[in-house]
Amino acid sequence: MGTNATGEPGALAVLRAAGAARRAAGLGRTLSPRARAAGTPGAGPGTGRDGLLDLASNDYLGLAADPRLAEAAAAAARDWGPGATGSRLVTGTTELHTRLEDELAAYTRAPRALVFSSGYLANLAAVTALAQVLGQDRDDAVLIVSDAANHASLIDACRLARARVEVTPHADVAAVERALTRRAEPFALVVTDTVFSVAGDLAPLRDLHRVAAGQRALLVLDEAHAFGVLGPGGRGGAAAAGIAGDPHVIRTFTLSKSLGSQGGAVAGPAEVIETLIDVGRAFIFDTGLAPPSAAAARAALDILRHQPDLGQRARANARRLAALAAGLDFPVSDPAGAVVRVLLGEPGAAVRAQRICADHGVRVGCFRPPSVPPGQSCLRLTARADLTEVHFELAFRALGAVRDHVRITA
Repeated sequence: MGTNATGEPGALAVLRAAGAARRAAGLGRTLSPRARAAGTPGAGPGTGRDGLLDLASNDYLGLAADPRLAEAAAAAARDWGPGATGSRLVTGTTELHTRLEDELAAYTRAPRALVFSSGYLANLAAVTALAQVLGQDRDDAVLIVSDAANHASLIDACRLARARVEVTPHADVAAVERALTRRAEPFALVVTDTVFSVAGDLAPLRDLHRVAAGQRALLVLDEAHAFGVLGPGGRGGAAAAGIAGDPHVIRTFTLSKSLGSQGGAVAGPAEVIETLIDVGRAFIFDTGLAPPSAAAARAALDILRHQPDLGQRARANARRLAALAAGLDFPVSDPAGAVVRVLLGEPGAAVRAQRICADHGVRVGCFRPPSVPPGQSCLRLTARADLTEVHFELAFRALGAVRDHVRITA
């Protein structure tokens, strides 16, 4: 199928038909610019200029619009420019990057940390570089055990790692132990989210650590949705589980959620960080994190140091949102962090529910396949530390309207 009668490439016709089929199934997606974060006069925290309450972003601590972050970013742009100008190994490392790495390592109680331009790339680098060096480019030297509910970045990292990958049922420690016990490979990685990004549940970290350490495996934890929210001072799920400083544990973070900035990081033993610098393709060949983002993340980390209860407030608000939804007879997850899943079933129902919420002043997330399995389409509500009584009342009214107008099939 080269071209059709009009000379159009045949591939375009296939893409067009596939897009039409996705839209008919309720799986089409559009980009919707959000309002500026500063909010309308008198609207209060977390409300955009369009008047919608934000329960969709990952701004768990309510810092994304904090003027202290904006001022730090602006100063960095004046001092260093708006971009990093090159990869971290050429011109893309500034004093801001190294200070941020030292501060992240100290705060998360890790020997060292390394900053990336996104959390996605941090996950790619951590898994692929470890598998490459441990496997010495052999396909039969490393086993990666991956939770079925892991984030797409971990899934893609596993696919790129040139290692055998065994996907285990969600949060099934016994299945992980069986995979490790039966392996022929000398090395293994156990890879999991800490707090899962859609359901909002917590991985069984202590048990996974026990199994991984007992079977001479490294435990790679994606703390994207846990950092800032779980553990003492928001240090993450590994800190909450008491395993943060263990040499078997490698953690990845995003700077774009609780810290309200942009970027990602890996924290772990010095040998791991040196490996990523030397062979991590997602580090070596990517332009470094923009200096304004590094400065904003440092400012947010400083706020977290001085207000260590922000994560507790976000978790409490998530539990309250979950209780509101459960009181309206929705199937609701039990949030371990700041993520609340409201299960609806079919994609069309989730899309309609999202629109109804917007009509009632609340912006929520809408998750459909392939982000979730078929039949598991849902709304995702994300709590923030700065929610008020007015916000909860808005959320209650919006969810009540969804209950009255959307059929739940979950």
